[in-house]
Amino acid sequence: MGTAIEIDGSLMEGGGQILRNSVTLSCLMKQPISIKNIRANRSKPGLKAQHLKGLELVAELSNASMEGGEINSSLISFHPKHISSGHYKSDIKTAGSVCLLMQVSLPCLCFAPNSSTLVLKGGTNAEMAPPIDYHEKVFKKIASRFGISWECNIVKRGFYPKGGGEVNIQVNPTYQLKPVEITDFGQVTKIYGFSYVAGMLNSKVAQIIADSSKLTLQKHFPDVNITIETSREDSSKAVGTGCGIIMIAETSTGCALAASASGKKGKSHEEVGTAAADELLNDLLLKACVDSHMQDQLILLMALANGTSKIKTGPLTLHSETAIFIAEKLTKAKFTVINIEGTENMLIECTGIGYTADKKNELT
Repeated sequence: MGTAIEIDGSLMEGGGQILRNSVTLSCLMKQPISIKNIRANRSKPGLKAQHLKGLELVAELSNASMEGGEINSSLISFHPKHISSGHYKSDIKTAGSVCLLMQVSLPCLCFAPNSSTLVLKGGTNAEMAPPIDYHEKVFKKIASRFGISWECNIVKRGFYPKGGGEVNIQVNPTYQLKPVEITDFGQVTKIYGFSYVAGMLNSKVAQIIADSSKLTLQKHFPDVNITIETSREDSSKAVGTGCGIIMIAETSTGCALAASASGKKGKSHEEVGTAAADELLNDLLLKACVDSHMQDQLILLMALANGTSKIKTGPLTLHSETAIFIAEKLTKAKFTVINIEGTENMLIECTGIGYTADKKNELT
């Protein structure tokens, strides 16, 4: 293995994303890395439980050696070997997001020689990360265009502060990712979603959230069918008390965009619904082909794909800028970002490296 590439975790976004993207690409490229100043731009820097569990998970599936893997550590070194198929478990033991565990591990297991399973425990509906429903209903659909195949079973939802949720994921192998072109927004054809409550909250809260969200969206899309289901999570399938909503919009050209919001102390139920609707409207009115949360998640896939990918987005987020920086640093992929004249939209273009799965290294 070559010399470790040094990465400064305080650059740009300066949070957990640099860590996750760097470790994922380190695993795939079999490139040792050293990361300093981990999460330096956060109020409580260093590794927290969900970041450490993500590192440990990728270290296990890539048979890696790691130094500095401790809570609050600001420096790690990561030396991967080969990706093995298998049955992997990770329990954050807090309300830390299981979705972030999935983000760091799923791209690696896509290139394992055989199908693998993940049992991830923690928060499924965390405030600072998209809920598991976003990944299941939106990311999964877009990732399939690259050739990624996975299934998700939400066994139990976990809310702040207890966590305790569980999702089971099966990741199917692929040899190589296909490039994608998502540049034609088309017209919004339907908007749907669901509002939920769990624990001590009254069931009518879900309806209040749904009504508020629908009312906001109908002002801009009066002729579009908007359907929001409401539900109370059974006590056997949810840990803690929580509420929230996810809204998904689909267009005539196959675009899927979403936004979500969760309840918290000091925020009215009406505000929860309005927040999700306003966030979704921001992207829909720009006619972005992917939402602001999806932007950065596609950068890594574009870098690995075999060919040129093009995606029309809204304004480039700092997370996307960071993801591009890390992808170019750890691969030979080249990105170009062009402002579409007369709009706030960007066209992200990438010539991917055509990464292929290495079948020779399977030991399990």
